[in-house]
Parts: sequence; structure tokens; C-alpha cells
Amino acid sequence: MKSQRSVLIVDQSEENREVLRTVLERHGVRTMTAARTTEGVDLARRHQPDVIVLDTEFEATELGVFCGKDRGDSEIGKPPMILLGKVRRNRSVIPEGEFFAKPYHYGPLIRRIEEILDKIPRKVA
Repeated sequence: MKSQRSVLIVDQSEENREVLRTVLERHGVRTMTAARTTEGVDLARRHQPDVIVLDTEFEATELGVFCGKDRGDSEIGKPPMILLGKVRRNRSVIPEGEFFAKPYHYGPLIRRIEEILDKIPRKVA
């Protein structure tokens, strides 16, 4: 049996989290949301999402939880990331990932998430 694809959305904006969650779930994607990076890391460790959508407007210290040792931790793994922000920040502060500049349109962002998910083999439950 194949399991449902999953996305973790880590964004300070409740509206962004809700819109992305609603649309992705309507397309059969399991979603998890977090308003803080520490919550996001905890969810990533527990649920190992297929893709992480990360708002880069957090403080650099908060973004650091998705970099370096924590990001490479075997509990989190290295799922593809989509980064959202007004400007692309210093690569030493944020992890590698595809960048969508704010303000963005939800349609192209959701299509890109789905394209990435389609390329990832589904986990067998």
C-alpha cells in the first residue's frame, strides 16, 4: 500500500499556511503546518515530509534550525525545500532550495509543489 504524499509548511502568516494547506489537501496531499521554525523541525522529525515550504522572513537564528547539523540530521533527512521570501538571503543562513519571491501567486507555487511531489517515489506504508 502506498502512503499519501506530504508537505510541511513553515510560515509566520496564518493566511499563507491556511491557503496552501486547503488547496494541497484538496489535491490529496497530507499537510502539516507550523508558525515557528522550532515547531517545523519537530514536525519534520516526527513525520518526515516529502517537501518543506519555508518562509525565509524569520530571524536568521530561527532559520538556522533548518541548516547545517539539524538539516542533515537523519531524523529530518533532506527533503526538497521551497523557500518563500522578499529577497534571497545569504546562503549560509538558509538551506538550499527553490526560491519564490514575495508577493507570489499561489497557483504557480502549488503547481511547483505538485511537480516536485510527482518526482518523489511514494513511501510504502
